[in-house]
Amino acid sequence: MNKLCTLGGAVVGGYAGWFLAEALGAGFWVMFCVSSVGSLVGVYLGWKVARRFE
Repeated sequence: MNKLCTLGGAVVGGYAGWFLAEALGAGFWVMFCVSSVGSLVGVYLGWKVARRFE
């Protein structure tokens, strides 16, 4: 459950970060960095969700 939630959080967070940066008209490297931060936030939130349901 933990791995599934962290993977899902990373995917959703990364996509959300990429989409947000793209909507603001950022360049490729900015979108990449914002996506990385979004993935990290998603992993953290996914981990918190997994711990709640254990």
